[in-house]
Amino acid sequence: MSAEESPLAYRLITGPDDRSFCERISEALADGYVLHGGPAVTFNGTSVIAAQAVVLPQAIATSDAAVANAVDDLDAELEFDGEGIA
Repeated sequence: MSAEESPLAYRLITGPDDRSFCERISEALADGYVLHGGPAVTFNGTSVIAAQAVVLPQAIATSDAAVANAVDDLDAELEFDGEGIA
């Protein structure tokens, strides 16, 4: 699978708040995405427009691991001993 074919780690799905929008969200969930936060809605003067972020769980795990590693690296670099905290 090429980079263009690989699924995005994050998607923001938007559109009129109708059955088609719900089907698109349902399809993303069936493809392994999970909801990220709650939906957002606005009114464009004619109809309600909805937005829902979805993410792949492995992207969250990779991101969390990267943050944990960066904190560990920073702690090691600073040789923090825990003293001096007010």
